[in-house]
Amino acid sequence: MLDNILKKYGVSGRFLQEAALYPDLFIGRICSQYKDLYKAVTHQGDVSAEISGKLRYVAARLSDFPAVGDFVMLDRSDNEYGNAIIHHVLTRKSSFERKAVGTENDIQVVAANIDTVFLCMALNNDYNLRRLERYLSIAWDSGAVPVVVLTKSDLCSNLHNRLSEVSSVAIGADVLATSAMSEEGYKNIQSYIQPWKTVAFIGSSGVGKSSLINRLAGREILETREIRKDDKGRHATTRRQLLVLPNGGIVIDTPGMRELGVESVDLSRAFADIDQLAEQCKFSDCSHQSEPGCAVRRAIQKGELTDKRLENYLKLQKEAKYGGLSSKQIETEKITAMFSSMGGLKNARKFIKAQSRKKR
Repeated sequence: MLDNILKKYGVSGRFLQEAALYPDLFIGRICSQYKDLYKAVTHQGDVSAEISGKLRYVAARLSDFPAVGDFVMLDRSDNEYGNAIIHHVLTRKSSFERKAVGTENDIQVVAANIDTVFLCMALNNDYNLRRLERYLSIAWDSGAVPVVVLTKSDLCSNLHNRLSEVSSVAIGADVLATSAMSEEGYKNIQSYIQPWKTVAFIGSSGVGKSSLINRLAGREILETREIRKDDKGRHATTRRQLLVLPNGGIVIDTPGMRELGVESVDLSRAFADIDQLAEQCKFSDCSHQSEPGCAVRRAIQKGELTDKRLENYLKLQKEAKYGGLSSKQIETEKITAMFSSMGGLKNARKFIKAQSRKKR
């Protein structure tokens, strides 16, 4: 029987079942990373770990390497005889990913195996609806449930208007206003922090992610810095780290991201309003530019949709290489990409049918 330590860190039956395929190895969860050295937790506690030469060799891209939140298979469960060696990364149930900075095609996993992703945006100079739309597009695609957390509400003089604006673009996601400056200002997010469930805090530098986590923890477990004179927060978190809070909830704190390049997005969820309007367009391949009978342009003329929201939708669509495709076509593209190693979706279907016949 595995010790309660791993249960406390969110291990579930699906991971234990996959781990059983490696009877000579030990399961652990990645809690932090510093360059090539990882900290993982096993049934015996914390261990320092590094990846095996084979894993390094077979990793085709950055996202194949372990990330904070990953469950991995190690050759030992303590450091009595040196660093543990990571041999396998178990299949992720969810991951918040972005295009790696300075690359065209590589993908960086920001946080893995998360249940909820808190998209944090401060209600001061950090406030940016277009950036929030970008975060939401990635979050809906991650497999986790996005929640918009508006921080520093004590600095906002028109909170009602801000909440209305954010709700208009955060379709299907809960929107919470918080402040780490008061005892009551953060309690509305506590219900989302549940035992054995993992929440990732994601947002720009200085929006107050670490301050909120400190409030939830009831003590200063993360470094924070004073707000600057230009009303912008100071960057405090320098690396991703996974922590267990007193109530049993698991949080991942992430450094602020200056760039958030997209590789794969869920526009049908993040821009559900545009998607629904597009179904009413006269032409199924409408680009929403100048075609007659465009329901999207008509909504803009009526003031039901803003030009900026449509521009951002088209920008993200193009950036994720889905330019000109409908939501159904985008989903087909994603599925085809998933089965590319099998020669595409058609070949994957043939393979599945063949396997089903063998079982009869």
